[in-house]
Amino acid sequence: MVKVLVGCPTSDYKAYCLKEYLNSVKSLNYDNYDVLIVDNSKTDDYAGKIKESGIKVIKMPYHESARQRIIDSRNKIREEFLAGNYDYFLSLEQDIIPPRDIIQRLLAYNRDVVAGLYFTVQNKTLSNGQIIETLRPLVWVTLPDQDPNKMFYLDEKFAEKSNDFIQAYATGLGCMLISRKVLEKIKFRFEGPSGFDDVHFCSDLEKNHIPLFVDLSVKCKHNITNWCWKGIKL
Repeated sequence: MVKVLVGCPTSDYKAYCLKEYLNSVKSLNYDNYDVLIVDNSKTDDYAGKIKESGIKVIKMPYHESARQRIIDSRNKIREEFLAGNYDYFLSLEQDIIPPRDIIQRLLAYNRDVVAGLYFTVQNKTLSNGQIIETLRPLVWVTLPDQDPNKMFYLDEKFAEKSNDFIQAYATGLGCMLISRKVLEKIKFRFEGPSGFDDVHFCSDLEKNHIPLFVDLSVKCKHNITNWCWKGIKL
């Protein structure tokens, strides 16, 4: 049976959604998976709390740069994955709650990289100047009548209603199943003053001619109500 490692980088910034996440990863209805969380908080307290739950946790050194902390933590997971007898890594960030059958649903496609769908909340300005909050899928695609080198957000109304299996240009790493073959070839990284490792990972997939797919029927809860990057050094 295919063996899967489930996990993510985290820090005490995400303490608000820890309990629900731990309950979720413990209750996945797949028979052959392990969970690994890598904590990059300033202190050991948060790692201790995760350890008390029975979930394996590795504590990483703290860096002022959030992007550096995330990269170091994600590559630690990659290192543990490659050292183990795992076939796939399910990158499942701590603020994402997937369907319980997420693993078998994504495995069923027999692809190297398949993601589930989740949304973020963004402000949208209407024609009358009113600003409203709207859901936006964290999936980017190319459009046939547009520049093939440009990416666009997947239409939110389509994403909400559709259960299609599509090819995408990029997604976040919040819910992504990645094969061993891919992780043997690609490390997590970031470069430049902006952007996170998920963008560069998807770019590296394209450079290596590895298609990225998204199952729009796998709709995940995104716990972002109490989350903000304000005050965090990138």
